[in-house]
Amino acid sequence: MSVPTHEVFNQPRPLADYNLFENNRPLQAALKLNAPQLDPAELQALGALLGTREMQTHARLANVHAPQLRSHDRYGHRIDEVEFHPSYHALMAAATEAGLHGTPWTQRGPSPHVLRAAGFMLFTELEPSILCPISMTYAVTPALRRNEAVYADWGPGLASRGYDPALKPWRDKGAFTMGMGMTEKQGGSDVRSNTTDAVPDGEDHWGPRFRITGHKWFLSAPMCDAFLVLARAPAGLSCFFLPRILPDGTRNALHILRLKDKLGNKANASSEVEFHGAIGWLVGEPGRGVPQILEMGTMTRMDCALGTSGLMRQALSIALDHTAQREAFGKRLIDQPAMRNVLADLALESEAATALALRVARAFDRAGDEQERIMARVLTPIAKFWVCKRGSHFGQEAMECLGGNGYIEENGEGVMARIYREMPVNSIWEGAGNIMALDLLRATRQADAGGAIAQELAPAKGAHPALDRLADALPGRLEQMATEPQARRLAQEVALAVQAALLYQSAPGAVFDAFCASRVAGDWGQVFGTLPPGADFDAIIDRAMPR
Repeated sequence: MSVPTHEVFNQPRPLADYNLFENNRPLQAALKLNAPQLDPAELQALGALLGTREMQTHARLANVHAPQLRSHDRYGHRIDEVEFHPSYHALMAAATEAGLHGTPWTQRGPSPHVLRAAGFMLFTELEPSILCPISMTYAVTPALRRNEAVYADWGPGLASRGYDPALKPWRDKGAFTMGMGMTEKQGGSDVRSNTTDAVPDGEDHWGPRFRITGHKWFLSAPMCDAFLVLARAPAGLSCFFLPRILPDGTRNALHILRLKDKLGNKANASSEVEFHGAIGWLVGEPGRGVPQILEMGTMTRMDCALGTSGLMRQALSIALDHTAQREAFGKRLIDQPAMRNVLADLALESEAATALALRVARAFDRAGDEQERIMARVLTPIAKFWVCKRGSHFGQEAMECLGGNGYIEENGEGVMARIYREMPVNSIWEGAGNIMALDLLRATRQADAGGAIAQELAPAKGAHPALDRLADALPGRLEQMATEPQARRLAQEVALAVQAALLYQSAPGAVFDAFCASRVAGDWGQVFGTLPPGADFDAIIDRAMPR
């Protein structure tokens, strides 16, 4: 005999079948500031797709059914392939169709890089880890132009909005993805300690050819069609184009040793590989591999800030939607005063991250402008450092808004748990915090970085006394803190000043005032949910609601 023990009630309905772009007012405001001529129709359509239950199911399955390495076939032949769940391929097809990879480098129209950046943030809300090969394809496309012959053959496929996961010769494919192989086990971020060798092996249609022998400790997305790798040639560390399938149809000598077992980023295959005389072609000047890597790193670092901003937005959306439905102690959670402080504080952080990340993307659209060139150089490490550092704390606080339910995985349906596990990766990959802070020091030593920062803050002059004090102090700070022990503090102060100036131009007064009072004036605690009494919780929360 079955005896019911309880009925299920007071459990929120899932945040599904909604448009990720339609109610994202902070993103829309940042777009108006950074790309006022941009038609948002493409983002509106993408937001509708990414919010569907069908796409959410693909995201869940791609993480639950992690990639599997098949080093050999059943007959003992080495094949070095990674198998993915069909949902992974569905997500990759959606990302390339949206032009989130190499498309902006050939796309005409206003602000293609801002358009792509906004789409990248929206896609991150759905599933971030498959965007690793998407981001790398974006970053390597302009670098590949340094080998005109290779780019002539591969460039159109890198910009194509198609997706073909098969390992085939480039002539048989209309769409490509590319990766990068830089770090080695003995060096990590210190790529100058790399030991992988490149020995000259003649020349052909694609230029100087080399035999590459060595290893890479991290090679994400090993099923990409080709990679740019760093190896030590006779002239010094150089950059090489290394395809998985050679022009004659044979497989290049890239051996996948194992896949990394990571904290998060589960749908993406990250691998350790060895090159056993693999064939690669020189890209750029011999001995100039490190500067080329730094140029590509600028773009992938921007994507880290974009990605964390997207994760923040999704975590905030889930927290807001949950607390708007859940009742506790006689009220909806969202109406409880302490919870309102937490939610408003998270909303401020999310909007500021969105504003800063899209500001970096604007600089890529205006690369010919000297002010924008300097800001791209200065703001990229700042955004990567500050936004990504805030991510893990943000994810934990948003998870806490759901209580115990937020901590539960439940067959991959626990989106908040997946977000929390994903947050640290953007802070670590493409240069951890200290690397970003040191890169900022190098950036501030270039011509008139202080003047460029002052120009960036000028639109908000007089808007808030605390921001004025910080802006006036920054020129001296740039000199006083231009040392390694103080580099992180400098990155924080510039980040907050720029975020405040951007919010003054794009956000309502309630958002700007609360941000300045808490982050700039220091009327704030050490955790989220400690905004001062004067903050307009109602206006801030209403602006951030996802539906």
